[in-house]
Amino acid sequence: MTENRDFLAAFSGGFHGILRWHQLDALWARLRARAGEGWYVYAVGEPPPVAPVDAEALEQFIAGMDTLLRRDHDEDYCGVVYADDPASPRFVKIYDPNHLGSSCGSSGLRILPGWTISLAPPVDLPEALPQTGSRKRWWQRIFGSGK
Repeated sequence: MTENRDFLAAFSGGFHGILRWHQLDALWARLRARAGEGWYVYAVGEPPPVAPVDAEALEQFIAGMDTLLRRDHDEDYCGVVYADDPASPRFVKIYDPNHLGSSCGSSGLRILPGWTISLAPPVDLPEALPQTGSRKRWWQRIFGSGK
């Protein structure tokens, strides 16, 4: 249970935006250099992993994610990756460029990232941080479910 609180506390903590592509390159390099530290790679919406990935799987994820972000977020800036400490990361959030909403939370709604990389074992974020009641009611009005 402590691990769950550790993950949620880290998830809700302060983050720095990785605004430029060269900053993302530097973040990837820092993660690669620390590949053996026990990183959990979590695709939000899928069951959370129960074990950290090995160095090879981390490299595969980073390479694939870098390709996806540069292709799908066709901008001269990054801006969809956030790290708790870019110089020595322990937690990274990656937002899906095709489902951004307001990742900063200024709309009052929490948009979950598409992926996280963390040293703490992840929890099921959609279950731990459910939608607000007003968001559920809005969804039900549009699609007529849960009458």
